[in-house]
Amino acid sequence: MGLFRKKKRPKYVEEVLDYHGQELPKPQKKPKVRKSPAMVYCEQLLKDAKALEENKREYKIVTDYLTDIQTIENLPEEEFAVVQEIAQNVTALNASRDAYLNKAKTISDAQFAQMEQMEDQIPDAIKRLKENEAYQTVVKRDMQYLEGEREEWRYYKEALEQESHILRRLLYVLAAVFIVALALILVLSPILHYDIRTPFLVAALVAGAVGGLMVLRIQNDVTDIRRSQANINRATTLLNRISFKYVNVTNAVDYACEKFHVKNSYEFNYMWEQYLEAVQERERYQRANDELEFYNDKLIRLLQGYHLYDARIWIYQAHALMDKKEMVEVKHELVVRRQKLRGSMEDQVANIQAIKDEIQRLVKEHPGNEDEIQGILDSLDQMCGLSA
Repeated sequence: MGLFRKKKRPKYVEEVLDYHGQELPKPQKKPKVRKSPAMVYCEQLLKDAKALEENKREYKIVTDYLTDIQTIENLPEEEFAVVQEIAQNVTALNASRDAYLNKAKTISDAQFAQMEQMEDQIPDAIKRLKENEAYQTVVKRDMQYLEGEREEWRYYKEALEQESHILRRLLYVLAAVFIVALALILVLSPILHYDIRTPFLVAALVAGAVGGLMVLRIQNDVTDIRRSQANINRATTLLNRISFKYVNVTNAVDYACEKFHVKNSYEFNYMWEQYLEAVQERERYQRANDELEFYNDKLIRLLQGYHLYDARIWIYQAHALMDKKEMVEVKHELVVRRQKLRGSMEDQVANIQAIKDEIQRLVKEHPGNEDEIQGILDSLDQMCGLSA
């Protein structure tokens, strides 16, 4: 809770005792030299005089710029037309460069660097990826077809096995019924005095016909079951082979996509097209920079021939050389700046004069350092004039 409580600084042993264990005398603080009020005002006066000098230099620069504008505006029409023609080229090239710099990137710097490093390999890589994807699609379709065919043979085999099982049971039932019917005929014929030859013959024929058909059907089912199993085995073998091919081509596709950081060949081709466009844009940007440098130098050399204060500034204000309204705005801004500087300098001169008067009054009331103060005032007299 004593976070804001004033803590005492611990004293070092050397500050309290000497090597004999005796107390050392505390160091005496040097008395501060008190400046006279006049000297304090002199220091402030020097700061104000320095600020006035800075404003004077700025005022002169603004005036020189206005003089440059007047020189340009007074050029003969033929010479000014040459200046405007060069300025138009500078403006157009600046606009082209700014359009490139402000254009949204369609490809990242990392992708561009990778494309640039492997530029010779990429067309073949795109072609190879397209072919692998196409082959992957074909293989996948074949796999789906074989899987469907295998399942159909499997369902057909299961149906045949079920049918064969049912027919075998029915055959056993038919045999049992035939035996029971024969037994009944043999038992009832003596009692009823009935001739059993005809019923026996009919029962035997019916049972034989039905049983023969059932046996024939069971044999056909067995044959079809074997054929179905053969087709299932064949489909499984082909499916294994195609699955192996599918795994290989899928690994190739995945590796290419991972290597070039794309999802598929379509995106890869799109990124390649964007790279080629970005290369062309960079080449155009470089040509624009070279041409801009050429015309900037040409404009500077041309304007330097008219002995301007700052010819280089016009490469950043080339639009003002082409448009009178723009030139008027530039001139108006400079005039306003010069007026503000003039007002500021007048205030500073008045303030300096007031301080000088106050210093002279203080010197009279509190004599001392008169020569030093007077030397300061004399050196500042030359700095207080306002030159237009």
